[in-house]
Amino acid sequence: MRTDFPVAGSGAGFLAVFFLLFATGAALADPMPLLPEVMVPPAAPAPTGAPAEQAAPALDIPPLPALDDAAARAEAQRLLLVMRREIPHFQTVSARDGDRWVAMARAQLARANMTIDRAQVLMVVDRNPHVQRVCFVLALPDDDAWMALGGTRVSTGQAGRKYYYLTPTGVFINSPDRLGYRAEGTRNEHGIRGLGARGMRVWDMGWQWAVKGWRADREQGQIRLEIHATDPDFLEARLGHPASEGCVRIPAALNQFMDRHGVLDVQYEQAASYDGRFRALLPRDRTPSPIAGDALVVVDSAQSEGMI
Repeated sequence: MRTDFPVAGSGAGFLAVFFLLFATGAALADPMPLLPEVMVPPAAPAPTGAPAEQAAPALDIPPLPALDDAAARAEAQRLLLVMRREIPHFQTVSARDGDRWVAMARAQLARANMTIDRAQVLMVVDRNPHVQRVCFVLALPDDDAWMALGGTRVSTGQAGRKYYYLTPTGVFINSPDRLGYRAEGTRNEHGIRGLGARGMRVWDMGWQWAVKGWRADREQGQIRLEIHATDPDFLEARLGHPASEGCVRIPAALNQFMDRHGVLDVQYEQAASYDGRFRALLPRDRTPSPIAGDALVVVDSAQSEGMI
C-alpha cells in the first residue's frame, strides 16, 4: 500500500508525522466527522415524445338495457310466471287494483321529479298499516300504459314502539354509491335472525329521514333504510303487519327472486363490470332481467293528501 509519509529520522519529517497523527486522532475522536456528500447522478431524461406517466385505461361500462314496449311487456309476463311459481302467497292484482298501484307510483315519482327513460320494474311498497304489501310495476317511458304485476306481504315500520320509525315514503335508488351486503345469519339474544338466514341479500338504500313512531309530535330522525328478509322460523309468518324498525321486511323467497333476477340491481350490474366488490356481492348464477330497475317506491294509501 502506497503512503506519502516522509522517511523517519528527518526532523521535519518527524514533525510532519506528529501533526498528521495528532490530526488523525482528533478526527477519530470527533463524533460527527465531516464526510464528503454522496452525489446522486441525475435520472436519465425520458425519450423524446414519451408521456410522463402511463394513463389509466378508460372504463368500458356497458349501457343500461333498453327494450321496446312489446319486448318489455313480454319479459314482465315471464317474470310474473316465475314469481307466481316461486313465491308463496304471491298474488296478481285486478285491473282496478292495478290502476291504483300505478297511480300511486306515478304520483310518488312526480313528487320526486323523476322520469322514466327506459322500461323497468319498480318495487312499490304500500306502508298503509291495513295493506302492508309490495306490488311490482312495469314502468314505461313516454307515458305509455304501465303494468302492475302483483306482489306479496311485507312489513314496514311499526308505530307506538320506542326506537321504531315509520318507513319513509318517497323514491329511493339502489345506487352503487353504497355497497349492500349479505346476512350472516347470526341470532340476537332472543334467538332471532333479524336479517334472515345466512346469505340473504340486504339492499342498502342509504340514510333517510323518518318519523319517530313512538312520538306524538312526529319528530323525525335518520335511519339506514334497507330491504331485507326476516327470521324464517319466527317472524316471516307475521309479514303483512307493521313490525320493523323502519326497514322493509320481505319474504325469503322474494329476496332470492329479486337477488337472482337483479330486480333492483341494474346499476350494480354496471358497477360489476369494473369493481370486484359488486361482482363478489352479486350471485354467480344470476340471470338479470333486461327490465331490472333500481327504485324502491314507498307510498301510503291511507293518506288523503301529501306524503311524509
